[in-house]
Amino acid sequence: MDTDLLKTFLEVSRTRHFGKAAENLYLTRSAVSFRVKQLESILGVALFERQRNNIQPTPAGERMLGHAEAVLTAWERAKQDVSLSQLQSTQLAIGAGPNIWDAYLQGYLQGLHVGLPGVALRTEVLPANAMTRQLMDRTLDIAISFDPPKLDQFELVQLGQINLLLVSSLKGQTLNAVVPGQYVKVDWGTAFNIVHAQEYASLPVPTLHTSSARIALDFILNNGGCAFLPEHLVQHALRCGELHHVSGASAISRNVYVAYWAENDRLAQIKQAIDFLRDDGSVFSHATI
Repeated sequence: MDTDLLKTFLEVSRTRHFGKAAENLYLTRSAVSFRVKQLESILGVALFERQRNNIQPTPAGERMLGHAEAVLTAWERAKQDVSLSQLQSTQLAIGAGPNIWDAYLQGYLQGLHVGLPGVALRTEVLPANAMTRQLMDRTLDIAISFDPPKLDQFELVQLGQINLLLVSSLKGQTLNAVVPGQYVKVDWGTAFNIVHAQEYASLPVPTLHTSSARIALDFILNNGGCAFLPEHLVQHALRCGELHHVSGASAISRNVYVAYWAENDRLAQIKQAIDFLRDDGSVFSHATI
């Protein structure tokens, strides 16, 4: 299997256009079409329904998406594994959601690098379904999330608990006085959305909906407004008066979990990484399940 065929298939699937895929891959349109036909010939099925200005994956094409991503991820990891330097004996792949990296784990990266000698780190920002799939495909060693996959083959450890505060750029802002155009909704996972719907239904329709805490923070600092943000991320802004607590809004707590496959051949390194994350109290308060 030529991995270029899979890359081309994924790009056409993403753009829904042979011409745009060709531009992004620095190929001619005919070369893109030829590669897709080659892949279809190998598989013996049509992967796309070709209509003028309307390229859609067939049911077989939809099923092929996950397999193509898994094969390419595994191939990239294989290339990195076999090319490790003499100073590095293994590679550890860590995946986390956008908010996990942006708001909490960024500060751990240097510590993990120093604290795990001989381990090459590979980090990715991934949605929850992709992390679960890659854990099952054995192309991801550690998945860190608010809503961990509850499958028997995965071990779960609670890294800690974070507090989300509703903060505003306006001093004296009250919960009932937030008007349209002032609220930024950050996606903090399923449990947060349930509490939000039950206790904060009075908040207006968000002027911005984002999965990144840092994007939300920058937005309200530059444009005004309020958002639920991690306590540690806004401490400085609260101290210097750039942000203020919204009166009448209680903190919402979220647990952060790590999931891993118990029979992973990198289990020793995985447990080292987890112990390191749990022992550092600068961001999390820690507990195990």
